Amino acid sequence: MSAPHRTAEEIGRTAAGPRPVPSLGTQRAAADLSHVDTTLSNGLRVLAVRKPTVPLVELRVWIPFAGEDKLHPATAEVLAETLLTGTARRDRIEIDADLALIGGDLASGVDPERLVVTGTSLADGLPTMLDVLADALTGASYADAEVERERERLIERIAVSRTQPRTIAREALQKHRYGDHPAVREVPQAEDVAVVTPEQVRALHRASVLPRGSVLVIVGDIDPETVIGDLEKAFGGWASDRSAVRLPPLPDLVGGNVLLVPRAGAVQSQIRLSAQTVSRTDPRYPALQLANLVYGGYFSSRLVENIREDKGYTYSAHSGFEFTDKTAVVNVDADTATDATAAALMETRYELARLGLVPPTAEEVESVRQYAIGSLVTAASSQGGLAAQLSALAATGLGVEWLAGHPERLAAVTAEDVANAALEFFAPKRFTGVVVGDADVLAPKLTALGDVTVGEPA
Repeated sequence: MSAPHRTAEEIGRTAAGPRPVPSLGTQRAAADLSHVDTTLSNGLRVLAVRKPTVPLVELRVWIPFAGEDKLHPATAEVLAETLLTGTARRDRIEIDADLALIGGDLASGVDPERLVVTGTSLADGLPTMLDVLADALTGASYADAEVERERERLIERIAVSRTQPRTIAREALQKHRYGDHPAVREVPQAEDVAVVTPEQVRALHRASVLPRGSVLVIVGDIDPETVIGDLEKAFGGWASDRSAVRLPPLPDLVGGNVLLVPRAGAVQSQIRLSAQTVSRTDPRYPALQLANLVYGGYFSSRLVENIREDKGYTYSAHSGFEFTDKTAVVNVDADTATDATAAALMETRYELARLGLVPPTAEEVESVRQYAIGSLVTAASSQGGLAAQLSALAATGLGVEWLAGHPERLAAVTAEDVANAALEFFAPKRFTGVVVGDADVLAPKLTALGDVTVGEPA
C-alpha cells in the first residue's frame, strides 16, 4: 500500500512544529577571481578569468548574428554546422586530430541572436585550440561536399524537430509575442535549407562573422594578463571595420488574450505564458528573481505544489527568465493531459494572482534566497559553469563584477521588496501566451475561462 500524499507544508513540519529554516549565514561572492576584462585591437571584448581548479580551459565566443534576409536563418544554420569542417590550412580530419592531441573540442551553434562557439582543452593545449579557432574564424572554407553533407543532415533534424510538441509550442509563442520580428525565426524551414549554397554560406561568413561587438570568455588554469597577448597574436588576422549585427530591439510584450493553437488529435497540451519584466541591471531585479522562485522557479514553488504535487495536472511546471539583448521576459511552462488543460490554466492564473494578493511569507523568501544564492555559487564553481554564466552576462555588457556582487544584492532583498515585485510583475493581466492542443476538445472550456481566443492550426 503506497504512503499517503503529503504536501510540502506537511513535509516541512515536525511534531514540535515547522522545521526551522537555517540562517543564511555570511554571504561570499559568487566569483572572487583574478581576471582581465578588456577589448582587443580588433574590437573583440575579452573576459579572461583564472580558475585553476583543474588543468583545463573553457572558452566561449559570442558573436551577434542577426539578419533580415528570408534565407538568413537557413544559411546561418548551415554555417554553424560547417564552420569547423575545414579551412584553407586544415581539413575536417586535421581539425579533429589537432584538437584530440590536446584533449580538446570545439563546437558551434546559432540562433536568431548570436553565433556561439564553445571549446575546451587541456591548459597547456590552449595555443593549439586558439590557432584552430582563429583558423576557422578567418579561413573556414565551407567546401561544397561538407556543406551538402551537413545540409542534408540538417534537413532531417528539422523535419524531426517540427514534429515535437515543444518546438511547435515555442514557435507559436514566438509568433504570438513578436509577430514577424527576426527573433521569431528560430528553426528554419527545411525548404529554405535545401536551397542554401556553399557560396551563400561563405558570403554570410564574410559579412557577419566579425570581432567588433563580439565577446570571448576564457576561464581556466591561465594567467589572465599573459593570455591577452596570446589572444592578440592568435586573432590578429580576424579584423573588420564593421561591427557584428545585433538583433533589432524586441517590442515590449503587452498582456492580453491567450491564443489556443489547434493541434488536432493531440493527447497533451502545452501551456506557455509570458510577460515583460526588467533586465539584470534594474534595481528591482533581485526581488523579482526571488518572486519568480516562489511562484514557479524551483521544485518547491507554489505553482509546482499546486498543479503537480496537489492536483497532478502535470509532471513538469516551471517559470523562468528569458533574456534577449537588453530585454527580459518571464515565461511559465506546463505540459498537461488534454482533459486537465483548462483546469491547469485556471490554477496557473490563480497562482499568479495569489502571488500578489497573498505575498510570500518571510519563510518563503528566506528559502528562495538560500536557493538563489546557493545555485549561483554552485554554478560558478566549475570552469564550464562560470564560462557559461559570464558569456550570458557579457552579451549584455556585464561581467565578473556583476556576478560577484549578486549574492549581496539577493541577501539585501526584504519580504516587502518581493511582495512589491510580485504585485507589479506577476499580475495575470500582464501575461499573454499560447495553449497548443486539440481545439475540438479544449475550445469550449478554455473560452469559458475568458481571455482565450482560437487561432489557426499549428
